[in-house]
Amino acid sequence: MNATPGTGTVGALLLCGADPDAVRPAAHLLRERLLLAPAGAERGRWSVLVPEGKPWLDGGEPVDAVVAGWAAALAVGVTWPVLGLWWDADRAGFTLASGFRRPVGYVWLADGTPLGEDEAMRTFAARLGLDPVLDVQALEPLTLPDPDADGRARLLGLLATLVGSGLDLPPGLTPGEPADRLREAVRVRAGTETVEWSGWRDAVRAELDVVDAGPLGPWLRGPKARLLGAAQLAAGVPLTLWGLRRRGGGWVVAGTVLVMHGALGLLYDRVRGPRT
Repeated sequence: MNATPGTGTVGALLLCGADPDAVRPAAHLLRERLLLAPAGAERGRWSVLVPEGKPWLDGGEPVDAVVAGWAAALAVGVTWPVLGLWWDADRAGFTLASGFRRPVGYVWLADGTPLGEDEAMRTFAARLGLDPVLDVQALEPLTLPDPDADGRARLLGLLATLVGSGLDLPPGLTPGEPADRLREAVRVRAGTETVEWSGWRDAVRAELDVVDAGPLGPWLRGPKARLLGAAQLAAGVPLTLWGLRRRGGGWVVAGTVLVMHGALGLLYDRVRGPRT
């Protein structure tokens, strides 16, 4: 059952397994004002998003539902994972989203009492590419009762397993802190920038940027895309003509599809600006 949103130590962080340049286009689509900063020991490993506002208060949704929605929306169409951390007066937890796979999450009470399933931790480790022995062993205590570990300590323990994968959160970005304190901490971080909604035109452009940055990007823009488009036209035009001469409807359809794909691919590359 979701906890009622409160005004005390409610907060959230979104950790993205990519550099800010890759995260920025996807973050625009959330239609929220966010602070984006690098969060990796080396460039290209992690970024962090800190919400400027408090939608869990304005919209009436609990913070865990808000964070789960954000993580799922960010992860669609990209190749990197999104880890959303959240906490309020009663509970703390995380949700991990990656692509179109079902998100995985875990919840603890404020006093650290585990409420999730052990399998969630193993799935968490597998999706982030953590060590299946050492890191899984480090995660297991988080699912066991511990009178000395509250919800904040549980989230810190979770983050400790990501240090080996390059995570290096800016000072002051600590789970359990109020949202206002998180914002102040990330603002002084070198490389921090503001990401905000700027209309549907920029949103469409941002979404296209996300697609271009994905695994199909080289086949949508650039030399490979132009080569593929030209090859589809070269195959489609004679196939269509041959089908018309033989009155073969199936061959005409196949040729037409190839011509359309080739023409649209070349048009997309031209409109978006070819990569060299």
